[in-house]
Amino acid sequence: MGISLLIPSALRQFTGGKSELVMEAKTAREALERLVREYPPLKRHLFSETNELRSFVNIYVGDEDVRRGEGLDTGLTDGATVLIVPSIAGGSPEAGASLPSSALPDLSSAEIERYSRHLMLPNVGIEGQRKLKNARVLLVGSGGLGAPVGMYLAAAGVGRLGIVDFDVVDVTNLQRQIIHGTRDVGRPKVASARDRLSDINPHIHVEVHETRLTSENALEILRDYDVIVDGTDNFPTRYLVNDACVLLGKPNVYGSIFRFEGQASVFWARAGACYRCLYPEPPPAGLVPSCAEGGVFGVLPGIVGTIQANETIKLILGDGEPLINRLLFFDAWSMRFRELKLAKDPNCPVCGEHPSVTKLVDYEEFCGLKAPSDLAALEEVTATELKRRLDTDASVQLIDVREPFEFSIARIPNAKLIPLGQIVNRKSEIDPSRDAVLICRVGQRSAKAITELRQAGFAGRLVNLKGGMIAWSDEIDSTIPKY
Repeated sequence: MGISLLIPSALRQFTGGKSELVMEAKTAREALERLVREYPPLKRHLFSETNELRSFVNIYVGDEDVRRGEGLDTGLTDGATVLIVPSIAGGSPEAGASLPSSALPDLSSAEIERYSRHLMLPNVGIEGQRKLKNARVLLVGSGGLGAPVGMYLAAAGVGRLGIVDFDVVDVTNLQRQIIHGTRDVGRPKVASARDRLSDINPHIHVEVHETRLTSENALEILRDYDVIVDGTDNFPTRYLVNDACVLLGKPNVYGSIFRFEGQASVFWARAGACYRCLYPEPPPAGLVPSCAEGGVFGVLPGIVGTIQANETIKLILGDGEPLINRLLFFDAWSMRFRELKLAKDPNCPVCGEHPSVTKLVDYEEFCGLKAPSDLAALEEVTATELKRRLDTDASVQLIDVREPFEFSIARIPNAKLIPLGQIVNRKSEIDPSRDAVLICRVGQRSAKAITELRQAGFAGRLVNLKGGMIAWSDEIDSTIPKY
């Protein structure tokens, strides 16, 4: 019968799309070693150069985390399930884990009528609804996750909702970010979200912070809120939110999504594990694409975001069983939930017994996204300049580093597809004697591909298409769809 090794979406590009492998293995370590022997490109994503399991990867046998100690070498029973959980995206709280309380505001007659279905619930009632009215919740992001969280918390009567976001509404957001509408395209997301939330419930107060959350402003912005809801889509901000919450003693209601999979938990250092206990360090830059790069099932953020709203309300009420020390793992395509146990790491660098992180740091650098010192030397070409050259010079190579599904949507004629995750291993397919122009959607992944190729010793001339396929569509061929 053997054991089942479950492969998450982020790693299936290396297994030919396979989500489950059945094999004979006596331990989880043996199963992983067999996996990387069969699919060698996976090794650098799972193991370090010294053959240690990377700290941004968790391994579960059933619902037990076996990453630490001798767990990887514990014997497996026939039919066991081994689950790889890389970063993408408890039980009852311990004593003393309740939110701070103050004098609760009264409810008006209009509010009593509006919240009547809550008031009938013995676990909410008048006092619980007054707690909701008194609560202050900050949404970090008003996109796919922030949309359902904000809308349900507004409807539930959370008295003060803060939103921090610096982005504007794009038409590609509308497939999942239901807080925004077609007429909002081009508007700041915080303005669109404020209008929608105020329309849902005029009894609440919506505060907007139209800015990028940084190490310089995070503590100041988060300090005035009771609960922080993480709706971010990038690792630097996710680690920033976690560390700021630990330093301020705030609960962090976490959610993350990738294609068809989602994760949710409540990280609260005073009651249990924080995000760094689960993932001490981020994955290598480029392993986990953003929604713009990897796609996302439209209803998935609605499901995960609603779970985040649910956990936030329970924290405010001080009732129920929040997802503290528990990680909820959801696969929308197979419609399966898994609950995995978490444990506070005594060696955690931010919430452990002897923390080394006592202030906010440079999270771009921590996540390996800091621009290299030689970035200024990155040679770029505009779409117009490239078209002019292609018309007269047939020797130019076009290397597209996007994913195959993106390539099928839009492409420049004669471009060769080599996805970013394969660029180093396939560098021999690029002729170093000819100029190569690298292409992606907006010019970021192609710039990273150039950096990786240089570090791998590629000696040919590499040029980045500035603005990527979006610029090509705007400047050269408007029939090419933008996505």
